[in-house]
This record gives sequence, C-alpha cells and structure tokens, in this order.
Amino acid sequence: MTASLVASLALCSAADAHPHVWVTARSELVYGPDGRMTAVRHAWTFDDMFSSMAVQGLDVNGDGKFTREELAPLAEVNVTSLDEFKFFTFGKVGDKRVSFDKPKDYWLDRLPDSRLVLHFTLPVKDGAAQTGEPFKVEVYDPTYFVAFEFAKESPAKLVSAPNGCHVDLERPPEPDAGQQKRLSESFFTGLSPGANFGEQFSNTLLVACK
Repeated sequence: MTASLVASLALCSAADAHPHVWVTARSELVYGPDGRMTAVRHAWTFDDMFSSMAVQGLDVNGDGKFTREELAPLAEVNVTSLDEFKFFTFGKVGDKRVSFDKPKDYWLDRLPDSRLVLHFTLPVKDGAAQTGEPFKVEVYDPTYFVAFEFAKESPAKLVSAPNGCHVDLERPPEPDAGQQKRLSESFFTGLSPGANFGEQFSNTLLVACK
C-alpha cells in the first residue's frame, strides 16, 4: 500500500479486517480528436478517518486550512507510491491489455466536510484504438486494502468521445456473510504473493460505440 496510507494507519488502531481505507470515485474517460481514448481522469474522495490522519503536520502556516500547495507533498507521495499498484486502474480493449503512463495533472484538495480528494490523470500508452469492441476500465485494489465505491451521482462520463459512444458502470456485488467472516488479517496474510483477491470487488467502466 502507499507509504502515506501505511504511515497514517500506523497512528491508529487498525480494524481487524480489510478494507482499511474507503474511496468514493468519479472517473472521466478522455478521447482525442482521432477518436482514440487518450486518458483516464480520476477524482478519489477518501473517507473521514484517513483524511484527518493524512493531513497531520501539513498545515504549515497554522491557519487551520490546507492549500493545494500545503497538500502537494502528500499528493506526490500518493501518486508516486500508487505506481507499484498500477494506480488501481486496469484497461482492456477486446482481449488486449491497455497500459497507462505515469500520471500527470495531480493534486489534492479538501472538501468543506474535511475529506481529501485526490485528482490525477493517467495517459493511455500509445493510445487505444476504438475498434467497436467494448473498452473496459476496471478500478480496484488487488489486495482489498482500499475499497472503492463509485459515486451514486455522475460516477463516470466520456469527454470528447465520438458520437454514439456511451459508458456504463458495473458495480461489484456486496460481500456476502461468508466473505465478511473471512476478511480477517490472518486471511490476507495467508494469501500467496500476487494474489488478486480484490478483483472480485472491481468497479468496471464499459465503453461501447454504435
């Protein structure tokens, strides 16, 4: 998990079960003039507890407010650390995997209710041809340390997409009683390296064009 998440969680008594951090997500799928998808633009709102812990010590001028400049080091750590986890964003066109480049245009801001929002843009490497096959973007943490839920209103949209294209969101099923019982620290510690348990809780954006 990201260094900032781990550092913040070390300050409190972590719960016995995963997940530990909750994110409400909104995403934009951005297209270029040639009809190719060029980037995924995320806005991730963190839960109250993580937000309050993450900003400790960042109010440089002591005015009780957090400017974008004061939050810039935290944004840098989050985005840099997420590289190891492929930014929790996985793309596919047909059977072909789509890779993303290093993020750009990233920053943190703070909502009136004090929750942090991480904004960043993931460029698509070499573009991704719109072939008429569904373009799929999945958002999830393979380790299920972070739980993602897309916003109830305006969770995803297309930007500058060709006419006739639309995006649908498939939300993951809620963990059933049996899964909830299994989600203990010992369960996750016992998973083999590279286990992709969190995939079953993937949020999937599906783009189709007529």
